Amino acid sequence: MPLTAGRKHGSDLSDGSVSKLQRTKSTRPNEEYEKKIVNRKMKDVEISVPIVYGTISFWLGKKASEYHSHKWTVYVRSATNEDLGVVIKRAVFQLHPSFNNPTRVVESPPFELSESGWGEFEIAISLFFHNDVCDKQLDLYHHLKLYPEEESGPQTTKKPVVVESYDEIVFSEPSEGFFARVQNHPAVNVPRLPATFSLLPQGLIDNVNDRRRGDTKDHPLGQWFMNFSEADELLKLAAARQQIQTHIVKLRRQLSLLDAQPQQSKPISGQ
Repeated sequence: MPLTAGRKHGSDLSDGSVSKLQRTKSTRPNEEYEKKIVNRKMKDVEISVPIVYGTISFWLGKKASEYHSHKWTVYVRSATNEDLGVVIKRAVFQLHPSFNNPTRVVESPPFELSESGWGEFEIAISLFFHNDVCDKQLDLYHHLKLYPEEESGPQTTKKPVVVESYDEIVFSEPSEGFFARVQNHPAVNVPRLPATFSLLPQGLIDNVNDRRRGDTKDHPLGQWFMNFSEADELLKLAAARQQIQTHIVKLRRQLSLLDAQPQQSKPISGQ
């Protein structure tokens, strides 16, 4: 909003008159215009963020008690272990009501929490995004698994039970500010825009990327993260879809130009 300076009182002049009170304003006439540009939606464009969410649980062995037989961690991470903080503002994990403070809020990456217990239950995960990304939350659900399948053999303290799910968050018609901010971030898949499209200048972008590093590449549990044999293929498919999306945008623009051209009426036969 425009800045308003304080009042500047007049001083006595040589003829004895007093100048009127003056108000000085410092305004930015282009501020509203810049805001509109940053928030302007990009038609027929999609941004995707591949994620993995799941749990890793360890049996405590001799340290196990009746109500604390396992320690476990639930998390949401990038499929490539990059920093999701560029898109996600906070994550809320809803645990079983038997836990103290069952609603856990994580305000910064990595988005995870660790607990201990004895029972399996469904964990609700709600993701909230930065203001320029999306104003709606995304709800995920994951079943905490503590005990291995029978074919996996008996429980051991050395090998955890790992259950992960791959998903892809797709943002349709993103704002120009969001697109410009994440276009070079490795956690985000963005389409290649036509050469004629001009991106926003860096000064207009609210750079959330400058925050502390929150990737999971060196995570203590990283050795147990699943590679998702199909994840690479899914990422390739996502990239291919972005290329198709770009081609659709180009074709629609060409069609709109053709529709705008005046059409010549055809002569009626027999005249």
